[in-house]
Amino acid sequence: MRLFVLAALAAFSLAAADVPRPAPDFQVLLSNGKEIKLSDYKGKVVVVEFLLTTCPHCQRASQGMNKVYRELGPKGMQPIGIAVNDMANMLVDDYVKQFSLDFPVGWSTRDKVINFLQHPVMMMMSFPNLVVIDRNGQIRHQIPGGDPFFENEEKNLRDLVLPLLKPAAAGTAPAKKATKKAS
Repeated sequence: MRLFVLAALAAFSLAAADVPRPAPDFQVLLSNGKEIKLSDYKGKVVVVEFLLTTCPHCQRASQGMNKVYRELGPKGMQPIGIAVNDMANMLVDDYVKQFSLDFPVGWSTRDKVINFLQHPVMMMMSFPNLVVIDRNGQIRHQIPGGDPFFENEEKNLRDLVLPLLKPAAAGTAPAKKATKKAS
């Protein structure tokens, strides 16, 4: 039993992504053939949802993120959806229309997403995965699918984003507190 617990703890520590960390400049392909990059939104608080268009939890998370965006977008929040399911390039337009999303939703490959999230390739990934990037391009929070965060994602997202939208006081360094979750 003790060996099992140690193995589980080791797996958990291997699964935890480093937070905070600099956000790589991830490229998202849009269905119209254009591409956006995370660096296009430097200076904003960027919330990235890695999703499957057919996942009910992802759909609910996208709708909640859209509500928070309508409130906090004018203050500097920018959500981006990135679909990774098979044929996502053909599904994102309908996804955006079906849920009346006001933010860009594109697609990428699982390999690129796994690298971005620092997700162990041997572990199954749950969806949605949410990443919050501060105005300086640092990943401050990374929340994997299945986390209790998603039981009340609108409130919890608001609680994560609001402090990052506040301007730092002159002469003070940004806080180092971040959410580090297993992926």
